Amino acid sequence: MNDLGDAHLRTWALRFMTLLAADLDDQLAWLGRQAVETGSVVEDVLLLCRVWEGLVERGVGEPGTLRDARGIGRLLGEIGEARHTGPWADELATEPVWGEVRALARQFLLTALGDWRQPLPRASS
Repeated sequence: MNDLGDAHLRTWALRFMTLLAADLDDQLAWLGRQAVETGSVVEDVLLLCRVWEGLVERGVGEPGTLRDARGIGRLLGEIGEARHTGPWADELATEPVWGEVRALARQFLLTALGDWRQPLPRASS
């Protein structure tokens, strides 16, 4: 992939990881009234984890983040197999796996950026 494409993918991955790392209240506020299905989020995060591995292989991502990315992928691979189809906002508040994902995402960002507290990406309208 070209440098511009890798830079864009890295930015996308870090923004998504920032959302996953955010406090529950911030995640829910970010979602607002959006009807985001859990299954969609799981698929996107699994894609993020695969993309991140490729970025690390190409020297664009930080190698120290792979363990956390793989951990997130493993956790969500398990939840994905359970076919969660409800709204993500409901699952965020009730499913313990999202707390585990949050902790791994925070460690990922700490390794990648030096601090897990990053500005949340813009919510789509």
